[in-house]
Amino acid sequence: MALETKFKQTLKKIKLNKKEKILVALSGGKDSTVTAYLLKKFGYNIEGFHINLSMGDYSKKCLDAVEKLCKQLGIKLHTYNIKNEMGGSMCYIRTSIQTTHGKGLKNCAICGVIKKWVMNREARKLKVNKIATGHNLDDEVQTFLMNILKGSPKLSANSGAITQNVKNEKFITRIKPLFYIAEDDIRAYSKKMKLPVVYEKCPCAFDSYRIQIREFTNNLTTKEKENIMQNFDKLSDKIQKLKTSEELHYCEKCGEPSRNKICKMCQLVKKD
Repeated sequence: MALETKFKQTLKKIKLNKKEKILVALSGGKDSTVTAYLLKKFGYNIEGFHINLSMGDYSKKCLDAVEKLCKQLGIKLHTYNIKNEMGGSMCYIRTSIQTTHGKGLKNCAICGVIKKWVMNREARKLKVNKIATGHNLDDEVQTFLMNILKGSPKLSANSGAITQNVKNEKFITRIKPLFYIAEDDIRAYSKKMKLPVVYEKCPCAFDSYRIQIREFTNNLTTKEKENIMQNFDKLSDKIQKLKTSEELHYCEKCGEPSRNKICKMCQLVKKD
């Protein structure tokens, strides 16, 4: 299959070692599900990690799909219940943050910061070598265009099928095996393989800038999306040069790696 060939080519490009322990970030959606399915199929050492956002029936469906997948693949599943660990559902936490910092903070931006912080910290505890996410071609095209339209192409400097961040013992490298694979192809593959997937969108994802960009990219052909990312690859070295010299610090409040004295997570949820 063409999709499986592209997947394997990406793994070869990032030189993924089968001896490494890989933690797959599983949401219950098609992208992360296909990522786990193919990594396991091709003989990689993987475990699953799911953040239960405690968002009613939607979260229950996602957890159920993830549990079914891990049982089907015969892999260990680690679950982080945000309500138990942080004292409230993602909806509650997000509303509290927006009340404190203002409505200008978008739902998806807040959720993204929290999930990245949780994932990196928990992955380190589990002593994994890499974190695999389900970001696909459409996601990456949207991110690249968003950064261009915002006048900040240097924000794409850390993008790629493997993270380009400053190396740090507390930061777990992330890989995106679906980086060059179109969303439509992933959806079709997941249905063909009859994988346990929640196809409905997150009920809180309705106010982000990405959604506006997605409406534009949905009108592009797969070939046009591939062309955009091919150009991104060609420009990658030049974009890297736009990145100012930076050193990762450790957040003064939580100790996690951060570009600033206080990490984004603590800026959002911690009080002085």
